[in-house]
Amino acid sequence: MTTHFFCFPIEGSVYVPRIFTYQELLALPSKTIKIVLECAGNKRALFHPNTYGEQWKEGAIGQAYWKGVSLTTLLQYTGVHHSAREVVVEGYDTGPRTDMEGTFRYVRSLPLHKALHPDTIIAYELNGRPIPYKHGYPLRLLVPQWYAMASVKWIKKITVIDDTFQGPFQTTDYVYYPHKNNDVGKHPVTTMNSNSTIQQPLHLSTLSQGAHLIKGIAWTGEGTTTAVDISIDNGHTWLPASLQQNSAEPYSWVRWSFRWHAEKKGEYTLLSRATDSLGRVQPPIAVWNRKGYGYNALCMTKVKIE
Repeated sequence: MTTHFFCFPIEGSVYVPRIFTYQELLALPSKTIKIVLECAGNKRALFHPNTYGEQWKEGAIGQAYWKGVSLTTLLQYTGVHHSAREVVVEGYDTGPRTDMEGTFRYVRSLPLHKALHPDTIIAYELNGRPIPYKHGYPLRLLVPQWYAMASVKWIKKITVIDDTFQGPFQTTDYVYYPHKNNDVGKHPVTTMNSNSTIQQPLHLSTLSQGAHLIKGIAWTGEGTTTAVDISIDNGHTWLPASLQQNSAEPYSWVRWSFRWHAEKKGEYTLLSRATDSLGRVQPPIAVWNRKGYGYNALCMTKVKIE
């Protein structure tokens, strides 16, 4: 697929259906946003009892600079009917499912208010270069603060609809199922939970007595991270970490650090706990769900001081 000939339509519940070419997108007003993308299954392996699926630990997350055009800018060209409720984005990727016969294209929808947010973009660059194929070349939807399943790769077309989309990647997958054997209380996966990770020291590392820097990252799907607290005694006491925040990058993670003076030999359980501006705090135990989404319990690292 060459970008010179690439195009995609916006159709459905719009006043003027239109086909946009890649070159037309490049000519429209653009924005560059630093965005955290976290797999909804990040840290799935930490759930107890365990859940089926890719056994991610703490590595299914990343952030980058994405450049593109606001989806709302494109929808201004087509107009949107007053009856519209959702915007459906279809990717080129297809594959079989184990729970259904046939092959299925990856298709997801956004509620209209999220699709019209000025920072929901159709991206064409990643870190200053055309998006690599594995990350969605030539065009990818980017939805800040939602888990990464919403950021559809390899865009094929966009359709505005008047009802609620019912595709399997929206109503079967990427749904919280609170119970093991029934679907009572199920609800969709959307915004990222308030979360943090300890990057240093490494889990089960051996350290010498003296000063050590405990550091890591924190992020959230609503508002901004406002505090990270650290415990060196398995949660009995907590102290505030220092945050490195940038108000110009509201969708990036926050780096934090805490200087610890380890005076006594022994084994220590270090914990980190993030809080965001809406008051959402990492819980001691993550809310278990059948597909293992949204794990955000306190981050724990054990170390030995010798």
